[in-house]
Amino acid sequence: MNDLYLIIPEKPSDLLRKMIDSVAEGWNPIVIEDEHNIPNLRSKTIVFAVELNNAGISLGLDKILVEIFSRGKHGLCGSVGGVLVHSDTELFTKTVAQNIIFLTNQLGLKFIGRPLVEATGSLRNFLTMQKVSKKPLTDVCIESCKDLSMRLKEDNAFPIENPNILVLHASNRTTSNSLMLWDMVKKHLEDYDINEIHIENGTVKDCIGCPYKVCKHYGQQTSCFYGGIMVEEVYPAILKSDIVIWICPNYNDAITANLSAVINRLTALFRKTKFYDKDFFSIIVSGNSGSDSVAKQLISALNINKTFRLPPYFALMATANDKGAVLELPNIEEHAREFAMNIIGKL
Repeated sequence: MNDLYLIIPEKPSDLLRKMIDSVAEGWNPIVIEDEHNIPNLRSKTIVFAVELNNAGISLGLDKILVEIFSRGKHGLCGSVGGVLVHSDTELFTKTVAQNIIFLTNQLGLKFIGRPLVEATGSLRNFLTMQKVSKKPLTDVCIESCKDLSMRLKEDNAFPIENPNILVLHASNRTTSNSLMLWDMVKKHLEDYDINEIHIENGTVKDCIGCPYKVCKHYGQQTSCFYGGIMVEEVYPAILKSDIVIWICPNYNDAITANLSAVINRLTALFRKTKFYDKDFFSIIVSGNSGSDSVAKQLISALNINKTFRLPPYFALMATANDKGAVLELPNIEEHAREFAMNIIGKL
């Protein structure tokens, strides 16, 4: 029986306890309740199970994360993770999960697609799934936990020898620090199949929010109501790819509008094809600060919601404002080389 390292910083509610028990079934559970005497967490299967107070805080979680961070950037290397979060309110579950995933990913923890089971106070976040299962909301929650456990057991992802790499960007090549940084990374990937798609202004309409049956109808045809570059170029490229790299300058601490529209429009394709077998990376450049804000948005949209795998150290982040400033950052060439090696699994 494989070991499962359960990080439970606070006393769990009755519901969170049921969620934990459902995930732990079939494993040998090893419980970590505080920052003291935390074992070596490299090459492990790890699930964070977090009970939030009404302010959306787990003080115990922060202490545990600080201790893990003290072990260096490879403290979780080789491990795979999942997250359970329960709140008595309708808030905080997603943002806390984003933060856990972002922070631990920087320490080498990878996450399977859709690694989060969140339970809000009313459990209304399971209403959509309930329409399919016709079961009580609590049962839907517990079944989601069992599904997470099964997918963690089945995780056996290894680097693909010759990955097909898709790069999506919406930037101006003559002025973009983000693309300049990508070019530094790309020169270390010359032997690989790379397809770059420029999402130009006006080429992608944002999602109109079609009814589920309409969206599914188009999705079954690998299409979308709006058509255009998404159907003609992006959908086929996503399906062909093993790795998708998102080039994301920070616009007001958010993903650029064009790329955000691309993510929204992936919903139709997602109706037909899940992305559990695809990794995604990102290059994020901020003019002043806030690269972590963009990284967390990508985690939520692509890993938590759209089921893309999140490999360790998924984001190369930099701060550069003036044109070409990224080229002058200390050790940036070495950082770019390391990121390229990580993309192809040779870090």
